[in-house]
Amino acid sequence: MEAFAVPGLPEFETGDDIATAIEAACDLRGDDVLCVASTIVSKVEGRTATLADYPAGPRAREIAARFEEQTGEERDPRFAQAVLEESTDLVMDEPFLLTETRFGHVGVNAGIDRSNTGGAELLLLPKRPSESARRIRERLSVDASVVVTDTSGRPFRHGQTGVAIGWAGMPASRDWRGETDRDGHELEVTVESVVDELAATANLVSGEGDDGTPAVVVRDWTFGDHEGSENLYRSVEGDFVRQALREWHYEQ
Repeated sequence: MEAFAVPGLPEFETGDDIATAIEAACDLRGDDVLCVASTIVSKVEGRTATLADYPAGPRAREIAARFEEQTGEERDPRFAQAVLEESTDLVMDEPFLLTETRFGHVGVNAGIDRSNTGGAELLLLPKRPSESARRIRERLSVDASVVVTDTSGRPFRHGQTGVAIGWAGMPASRDWRGETDRDGHELEVTVESVVDELAATANLVSGEGDDGTPAVVVRDWTFGDHEGSENLYRSVEGDFVRQALREWHYEQ
């Protein structure tokens, strides 16, 4: 397969048409997968904010004070308030804020960005990224799939990688269960998160700094004839890491 960044895209602003801008910049095909950084999706959807929009409540002030006490670094309690308001679950509140967003993604600081914001003080994640992906896809003149990407850290590993937070036109994963490996053993648990793998591929091409390439086309990749699934986020009941974190906090 081939992956290439879409060249010459503008600095997106509220109300801009991502699909039209991308198709004006490259020859998109119907079997392509278009990976779009969540930053530009948030910008066109007006998901910008300032710290002044989030007067700090008692919980946010407590979190900020504890962070400063533990690290010696000052944290604006209004930022903590923004994270709390963008989250449905606070998984950890020290030494950093690990939260669940309204659409199910678990990440640091509810994915609120303070870089590549287009001049805004805060850039929030799209409210419903899969709906954003569907809207972009509907505006395309070809039947390409769309993946909305973000970068995220992972337990037990240094660094960040690209992950999918929204998708349209393809399943989130392909299911290998019931098939056999080369030794004839039946695969019992292998469900491949293809949208995350495509997002990571796109991140390799688009970069993390000032490249200005927030859209990547993945070409000549096919899903195959496997069963597909829309499940990407683990339920709380099936997330043993989250359960262990809660037990640890309770014991503290």
